[in-house]
Amino acid sequence: MIVAGFGCRASATAESLAAAFVAAAQGRSVDRLAAPEDRIALLAPLARALDLPIVPVTDAALAATVTPTRSPPSFIARGTGSVAEAAALHAAGPGARLLTTRLVSPDRRATCALAQGTS
Repeated sequence: MIVAGFGCRASATAESLAAAFVAAAQGRSVDRLAAPEDRIALLAPLARALDLPIVPVTDAALAATVTPTRSPPSFIARGTGSVAEAAALHAAGPGARLLTTRLVSPDRRATCALAQGTS
């Protein structure tokens, strides 16, 4: 199972999220999307367009997930080095590994990372 995890500003657009997704997915088949609980509404249009479910991730789960990327703004906002990486890893389940670290949309409003889980 491959999960695309997202981090984004409240001002992120559907285009921001789609651009980050395309950059991270690199043509891979993705099984689900994941994002912080309070960003699910922003991700919903992309999920509908891709016909994929969204996994909401709590702030506690984000903060408990160690990521290779260390973004100070992400750490201040959510307690993790990368919201996208943490969301992807958490939603992909125990033992998941990153396929891509976070990639940033051209407008810098959204990030996306891919993780592969065992289920």
